[in-house]
Amino acid sequence: MRLPHWAGTLAAKSAAFITVMCCALAALLGVLVHVSVTDQTVAEAREQALARLAEATAAYQAGAALPRDARLDPFGLPARLRALALAGDRGTMVAQDDGHPWMWAAGPADRHRALAVAVDYTEQARTIAGLDRSILWSSVPAIGVTLLVGAFAVTRVTRRLHGTAQVARRISAGDLDARVHDPRTEDPTRSQDEVAAVAAALDGMAASLQGKLLSEQRFTADVAHELRTPLTGLHAAAELLPPGRPTELVRDRVAALRTLTEDLLEISRLDAGRERLESDAEALGTLAERVVRASGTETEVKVVRDVWVETDRRRLERVLGNLVANAHRHGRAPVVLTVEGKEVTVRDHGDGYPEYLVAHGPQRFRTEGGAKGHGLGLTIAVGQAEVLGARLSFANAVDGGAVATLTLP
Repeated sequence: MRLPHWAGTLAAKSAAFITVMCCALAALLGVLVHVSVTDQTVAEAREQALARLAEATAAYQAGAALPRDARLDPFGLPARLRALALAGDRGTMVAQDDGHPWMWAAGPADRHRALAVAVDYTEQARTIAGLDRSILWSSVPAIGVTLLVGAFAVTRVTRRLHGTAQVARRISAGDLDARVHDPRTEDPTRSQDEVAAVAAALDGMAASLQGKLLSEQRFTADVAHELRTPLTGLHAAAELLPPGRPTELVRDRVAALRTLTEDLLEISRLDAGRERLESDAEALGTLAERVVRASGTETEVKVVRDVWVETDRRRLERVLGNLVANAHRHGRAPVVLTVEGKEVTVRDHGDGYPEYLVAHGPQRFRTEGGAKGHGLGLTIAVGQAEVLGARLSFANAVDGGAVATLTLP
């Protein structure tokens, strides 16, 4: 039987623990009640049997007739009780005779015989057996009710923990607006438990991260905007320099700085969510070939199955162009772009993507393994893919090389 989505190891362990503890408690109480009632019942029967034995002994010593339930060396007297009586002591014992319970009391009559009395113990035995059945059958519903109440209490906690875990996964996926909003944290009059403390800590962490990220995004956008004006003037001044190698170097560095600034501005627009689609019908294979030609790189294009897609041509070209440029910049030839239906893959034969990128996606201004760049190209590709409603994933091929897969909606 499958557990509900909010149930897990904690709920199962708690249910098992509650069940075991209920059974143990019911067994302990049952044993205590059984022992107490049995001792009381046996004590009453023993007193009755000893009283009749005293009457029979007095009659025997006076030479009078013995009562009906008294006998000398009767058949069925337990051997241990007979030996006790012949040794000169008195005692009692419950024994079965033809399936019938009796309370025997025996004492010495003379040197070689024992005087014994048998009291019917059937009613007392039935009382004890009925008590045991009552304990057993009352324990079953008691355990069931306790288990249901305990399971209800535990599942309330596990549901809250499950909701907190869902919010944590949303935050790790980039949704910094996600909050737990646990009722106990929002109502100061209610008692705070450990789950509420975890929820409050998670909400506080998300708010702090969101504030820091927004500050970083605003700073990036402000810097990019501030750089635009001096870069425009610098670019115009570089165009006026006389031809020569130093001029080419200056123009090359100005162009690189201008590209970096434009990338930062594009990222800031993506972060702000101000991008809007301009959809049109495009043949995916034709668009891919056009992107490769515009890149000026030696990239092989394989169209396994061409399809028409409703998409924003400019944004899609931007995504594929960045993937192709990244493959040539950080990978090794041959670079292959494959179109198969609404899935486009770009693969190189280099050392592959870093582990952090495969696991968590690209991160701006982070590179590893001696790679050059700022990590902005793939970050922009992911952002534009999200605007398109597409999914961009990164992996490493088994036989080497990086593989980026774009799946259009």
